[in-house]
Amino acid sequence: MIDMTTTESEGDYGPENEVNAENRICSGTMGEREKKEKETLKESYQCENELISVATRLSPDCCRNRQITLFPQSRGPSKEESAIEEKEVEDGKQDEAMAEGKKLTSGNVQLLGVPYGGARPKQPLSLQISPILEQVQNEFSSEKMENLDVQNLANFGAEPPLPYRIEGLDDFGVVKLNVVNHNPSPRLFVQFESPDYDFKAEQQEALSRKALGHVAPVWVPDSKAPICMKCEIKFTFTKRRHHCRACGKVFCAACCSLKSKLMYMDRREARVCVTCYSTLMNSRSWENTVNYPNPSNATESCSDTPHLQQTATEQTSGTQTLPTQHFSSRTHAVVQRHRVEQVCSLGLSLIPADGLPPILISTGIKQDYNVVEKPSELVLMQQLEKNGPDPLVFILNANLLTMVKLVNYLNMKCWCAMTKGMHAVGQPELVVLLQCLPDEKTIPKDIFSHFVQLYREALSGHVLRHLGHSFFTQSFLGSKEHGGFLYITPTFQTLQDLLLPNPPYLFGILIQKWETPWAKIFPIRLMLRLGAEYKLYPCPLFSVRFRKPVFGETGHTIMNLLVDFRNYQYTLPMVTGLVVDVEARKTYIKIPKNRYNELMKALNKSNEHVLAVGACFNEQADSHLVCIQNDDGNYQTQAISIKHQTHKVTGACFFVFSGALKASSGYSAKTSIVEDGVMVQITTETMEELRQALKDMKDYSIPCGTIELENQKHVHIQWTEDDHNFNRGIISPIDGKSMESINSINIFHGAEYKANGKVIRWTEVFFLQKEDQSYFLSDPIEHSRLTENVARAFCMGLCPHLTMLKEDGMVKLGLRVTMDSDKVGYLVGSNGQPLLSQYLSDLDSALIPVIHGGACRLNKGPVVMELIFYILDFIF
Repeated sequence: MIDMTTTESEGDYGPENEVNAENRICSGTMGEREKKEKETLKESYQCENELISVATRLSPDCCRNRQITLFPQSRGPSKEESAIEEKEVEDGKQDEAMAEGKKLTSGNVQLLGVPYGGARPKQPLSLQISPILEQVQNEFSSEKMENLDVQNLANFGAEPPLPYRIEGLDDFGVVKLNVVNHNPSPRLFVQFESPDYDFKAEQQEALSRKALGHVAPVWVPDSKAPICMKCEIKFTFTKRRHHCRACGKVFCAACCSLKSKLMYMDRREARVCVTCYSTLMNSRSWENTVNYPNPSNATESCSDTPHLQQTATEQTSGTQTLPTQHFSSRTHAVVQRHRVEQVCSLGLSLIPADGLPPILISTGIKQDYNVVEKPSELVLMQQLEKNGPDPLVFILNANLLTMVKLVNYLNMKCWCAMTKGMHAVGQPELVVLLQCLPDEKTIPKDIFSHFVQLYREALSGHVLRHLGHSFFTQSFLGSKEHGGFLYITPTFQTLQDLLLPNPPYLFGILIQKWETPWAKIFPIRLMLRLGAEYKLYPCPLFSVRFRKPVFGETGHTIMNLLVDFRNYQYTLPMVTGLVVDVEARKTYIKIPKNRYNELMKALNKSNEHVLAVGACFNEQADSHLVCIQNDDGNYQTQAISIKHQTHKVTGACFFVFSGALKASSGYSAKTSIVEDGVMVQITTETMEELRQALKDMKDYSIPCGTIELENQKHVHIQWTEDDHNFNRGIISPIDGKSMESINSINIFHGAEYKANGKVIRWTEVFFLQKEDQSYFLSDPIEHSRLTENVARAFCMGLCPHLTMLKEDGMVKLGLRVTMDSDKVGYLVGSNGQPLLSQYLSDLDSALIPVIHGGACRLNKGPVVMELIFYILDFIF
């Protein structure tokens, strides 16, 4: 019986352990020992030849005076081994020279459509090819081989390998290779394009940015990677190998657990290692181009950006100004984009905790600017105090700017802060006009943080509209009593000398915490009450800090019966376009015909004996009822009006029909003004008739007063023409066509596609139907599937061109689609100009099949719609 210890397999530890097999044999016969020694020597020579085969492909500069570790040896070479070694080396040299000569003559490249070793991703046929030198690089890219300098692998000849000499083994079992001839061959010059963990950091960043993810890598075979090439953990049955689809190396699951979109895989997500993932993210940040000063309109003139004195800013301590180089207008953004992206790709907010966000400074040349990362507030305040024509432009994130300027509004010094970039997320732009404090020397930075919060909420679909609100969760502008903002659309207020964005936009009015319940429940009352406080009709546009609230404890109000002040479970229903006109002896409740569905919804939810509906601000009236709470907590009614106009028509904020009037009272109906609304008491029979008239869309008149009285007051319910008071000031990006009074739907969580660090978002669709508009507008959701297909095809067709479009200033795009039995087509444009022909080829391929397919399925009238898209920078 031969007693032997168990040897570990080559698959677990590699050929070096089998070389040491002799040292692990405890006992045995002499013949078996000699046999084992011969097998061991044979294995070692094969391993030497493998290394020499690879070493002959390296440039002389790399191999000269280099030591390449093959395997550990427990003993030095014997004479017999040396003799055999010389013969094997000569044979191996000739064989490898012939083989390498054939490879290099054939072009020195390896087709990447057929990678070798390990699992393979599905790859398209039209792949780029990668130099065969990358195979050599991957074979020696393990972090264990730190003594292998790959920086000298730039020259790679197509001639047979140069002679070499093995100097033997040192005491640590290291094979010494020395090249006799050191003349490099100039026939082929190759640079590494895949990342290597042995590269210096800057070298890896520069090289990997060129081709990492764009070219399929040469994969390291499973047999060449017994351990993870990152953490060096040994692979077992449970610890499986994973190839990085970007660099081709082999890692464990922990080191190769991320996914990234790769260009050579048609932008599909694939598994990549942590190092490649970081490199790819940095590469996208490098390639990402932010076109300022206006993310919604990159072709904006330089007058819209601040023109500060650069020298003054640079002299300020702690200020970093990006250098500006002057090239052609096409390359201005490219020159500045790397540093700009370093500033802008950090997230949704670039506002530091202890300073101001970065600013843009115009150099006076179109599309040429500097970015100041840490602006000095002292210098900025000096510039603002000069009251120059240009505002300061703060970068809140890559897609959102805020312009700030000191203005004189109604003989008051005010901060004017305006956003640019909200339109791209379906949100109207915002303007805040804040009255300055005496001797104020700091910019109100809290407004910036609130803008970022609103931008984040808009991304999730929560947007602001007229009479909307936003609240604060902590101290704001130096006071915990500031509760939030009430947002309104300006009507009769002056807008002179103010910074105004493109429509639509809203003004935010600062409100106190005591006023927040009214902002939630009945905002029109709060709006008009502020107008009465500052004697402005209908309300002020400016905000005042640390003021006294206009409402206190709720107290006794009719609203306690109509809304839920405690839990906000129900409120007063509003009908868009519905107004209440109060005249001397007549009251008119005017309901637009196109708001029938809204009224029916309110009617069905109302109590059987009570019908209460909120009204809109009446722009046709010359005055309006206002509810004022006095110091005792009681409510009283006043009226505010436009200056120098007689009171003919007064608007009201709501109406209430109560069916509790008894027939025995002697009154046909009673009408009265309650707070800022109108209450009408009617009998049960009259209530039933009123409800039926509303359902039938018929006018209805109610006489009020005693039955015997002839000259009675009347309440008239009238159905008026359609309400067209929406989308005012909005124009088409295709040809400047006015979109006023054209129905539209805002799209949230719709088609959104990412490519090359850019995102294209579908934000809105307008219905331009003319011939049978009543049908089309009554149910626009019927065409939602077709509209989504068109939007998806449009985004996919433009994905390859997003970077170029944004650099050309085409960030807002319009797509007008016409589908009829005898006419099918589309128009696409931006900034009032049609899209260039270079983009139309891909659009035709993507859009035409979808449009023709949709036209074939139409069964009613033509369809004409316009879709709005925005190109944004992808924020990591």
